Amino acid sequence: MKKIIGVGNSLVDILIKIPDISFLNEFNLAKGSMSLVDYATVNKILNRVEKYITQKSAGGSAANTINGLAKLGVSTAFIGKTGKDKYGVFFRDDLKKNGVVEKMFDSPTETGRVAALITPDSERTFATYLGASIELTEKDLTPDLFKNYEICYIEGYLVQNHKLVEAICEYAADNNCEICIDLASYNVVAENKSFLTGIIEKYVDIVFANEDEAREITGYSSPEKAVKHLAKSVNIAVVKIGAKGSMIQSKETFEKIGTIAAKAIDTTGAGDLYAAGFLYGYVNNYSLCKSAEIGAITGGKVVEVIGAKMSDDTWADIKSQIKKIK
Repeated sequence: MKKIIGVGNSLVDILIKIPDISFLNEFNLAKGSMSLVDYATVNKILNRVEKYITQKSAGGSAANTINGLAKLGVSTAFIGKTGKDKYGVFFRDDLKKNGVVEKMFDSPTETGRVAALITPDSERTFATYLGASIELTEKDLTPDLFKNYEICYIEGYLVQNHKLVEAICEYAADNNCEICIDLASYNVVAENKSFLTGIIEKYVDIVFANEDEAREITGYSSPEKAVKHLAKSVNIAVVKIGAKGSMIQSKETFEKIGTIAAKAIDTTGAGDLYAAGFLYGYVNNYSLCKSAEIGAITGGKVVEVIGAKMSDDTWADIKSQIKKIK
């Protein structure tokens, strides 16, 4: 089985069930938004709502995908940067606990963290302190980090640092890794479209995008036209279309796969876990159709829980469903 290494932002997700929106108003946070905040503000928020904290986990888009792959039994590693603080220790320990090899770098800056404030209607409002996570640079990396891995999974948010992404792609390619990228956010795609297009054409083998991201990078509002356009530059293109499922295009094959029945309470991590399921199928030589079906299972199951981490019982259920696909 192929081994997968991920590179992304290292953030500790702190889930907080608040009793009403007064807490959001207190910190001028628009309900349902994601706001970047400074160190003082995130700590002020966390101190204020400490008694409502329900869960902490190692987060960030790529970390979520890598953790999901590890839970499915894939050999994985993760590259990121954290501070020398309790959150940094927590992030690394969480990776190890889930079977991920950590290839982390230290920073004097504190570890990035996300205060995810969940109102009674289950909507999430994010206050994000990026901290040490955005200090990962091309100077930290060496080709040996990617040695003995067959796939490199890149978090799309990193494309805002062009030199970093170029170095990741060069080192991964030098080690004969297949390169996979998730486009992460339509606004990040819009701001870096020319650079991202060049990286995809030169290096990328597998690309994941949602409808908005696919439209932004290709110019096509039709997901089917967008996925076919992307597949001209890569071996496999995947466009996720929310509750309608996903579309997959390779050089020879087009597939459209639906979703599983799920009682969605929180869509955070759905795309990340879809990618984990799809790549699990891919490294186990499943067809594109069956890989997408596994992605539908993992992405569908995670929306039934708060946050991007699932219990061991849920993972056992997922594995049981995957066996049926075989």
